[in-house]
Amino acid sequence: MLDIFLQTLPFFAIIAVGFGAAKIGMFPPAATVYLTKFVFYFALSSMLFSFSAGQKISTILNWDVVMAYLCGTIVVYVLATVVAMIRRIGIAEGAIEAQCAVIGNVGFLGIPLLALLLGPQALGPILLVLSVDLLVFSSLIVILITGSQQGRVGFAIFATIFKGLVRNPMIVAIALGFVWSGLSLPLPTPFQSFLDLLGGAATPGALFAIGASLAPKSSERFAVAGWLSFAKLFVHPLAVAVAAFWVFDLSAYNAGVIVAASALPVAGNVFMLAQHYGVAPQRASASILISTVFSILTVSLVVAWVSI
Repeated sequence: MLDIFLQTLPFFAIIAVGFGAAKIGMFPPAATVYLTKFVFYFALSSMLFSFSAGQKISTILNWDVVMAYLCGTIVVYVLATVVAMIRRIGIAEGAIEAQCAVIGNVGFLGIPLLALLLGPQALGPILLVLSVDLLVFSSLIVILITGSQQGRVGFAIFATIFKGLVRNPMIVAIALGFVWSGLSLPLPTPFQSFLDLLGGAATPGALFAIGASLAPKSSERFAVAGWLSFAKLFVHPLAVAVAAFWVFDLSAYNAGVIVAASALPVAGNVFMLAQHYGVAPQRASASILISTVFSILTVSLVVAWVSI
């Protein structure tokens, strides 16, 4: 446990540096926006393309892994939704809360952290987790919020979802990488060096951006944000563990990877969606802040548990 904690510490230390730089005004919000764009559109996309281009999709596509993660996540999504309904809040707010309870920071934090702790072979299951989050739950929240605001679910909603998916650089990078791999095209040495150099900026850039983005976040609605953080850091990995180990009987390694991915703190894009639609952004931001702080310990605990 201590060894794993010490390995995770540098990652969270970079997050802390980003937080401190933004807090004292050395890194203003506008700079955080542009750093996030650089990581999202260039550095992380280069890393994802490089990995997927070097893999055959048949070697990492495991439907039991997909279904175990999906089923465990749906259970927690429904639980968070039921809790929201008991409190008699609207569908749109309930969708944001459910998203906070299940969508972790897989792209910016999970890929570099879990690849270090669990080995590079963890990237296959992590990509499957990321794909489920992007394709299923990012689509679902748009349907629920837009449908509740418009009073119906029309064709325009699905057109919006499709545009969002094809414009997401992570999805595009992964898809293009697998197309490249499927065509059995080699990566020329200069191109591979370019991808390695640009992709190498993804980890420190993403971690620094996470910290800087947390600085202005509010801690309002602590009780609700505390519940959502608890759901994300404890209930979500527990539900995925039950599905992975006992329902779908995955290998210990694959199960461990997706459980560890489920233990990651709330993703920053949940706040961006909440802000975009004007639905409970303070609640989302507080959940991100609280879950990220506590994940310094909980991620180490979960990784230590699944590594036994």
